[in-house]
Amino acid sequence: MLKQNHSKFKFEVGTDEAGRGCLAGPVVAAAVILPIDFQHEFLNDSKQLTEKQRQILRPIIEKEALAYGVSFVYQEEIDKINILNASILAMHYSIEKLTIIPEFIIVDGNKFKPFKEIPHETIIKGDGKYLSIAAASVLAKIYRDAYMERIHKDYPEYYWEKNKGYPTKQHREAIREFGVTVHHRKSFRLLPNQLKLDL
Repeated sequence: MLKQNHSKFKFEVGTDEAGRGCLAGPVVAAAVILPIDFQHEFLNDSKQLTEKQRQILRPIIEKEALAYGVSFVYQEEIDKINILNASILAMHYSIEKLTIIPEFIIVDGNKFKPFKEIPHETIIKGDGKYLSIAAASVLAKIYRDAYMERIHKDYPEYYWEKNKGYPTKQHREAIREFGVTVHHRKSFRLLPNQLKLDL
């Protein structure tokens, strides 16, 4: 059973991101404030859920949340400030979108930067411990997957509708064959041997 709140505050927001380990596309973060009494039988870390379960949960989370926000930080910015900073920035943007000012922030992972004057706590594997972080992980994943499926139509040879930009064998083979696109993160090691020169 996932816990409802980490702090004693009523307006506690959970935040998480999706797409940090991808070679292409944005990093997407969500922030969710759930009512104190919120429960759902299969809400969990989005990685533990099927796509169908995530799609069932999305309208429930969006309808029942007291407030939620979703934000994208794109590959150009990732290349400028690095993926960790981009992930935290996306979380900050998603918290900024909330219609309620949160009293406390719980963050999946172990890295965060203070947001305004609001106290926060980082929680390793928080998406498998707290409902609000799990809800944020579901929204971040759904919004990012939908974006990758859209841009797949322009670049079908990279199979983003399946791999969502993650470094699968198929994705790396496509980079090797067709090169990089505007959506690829140029600061990432896109191919295992890209730093080796043929001499």
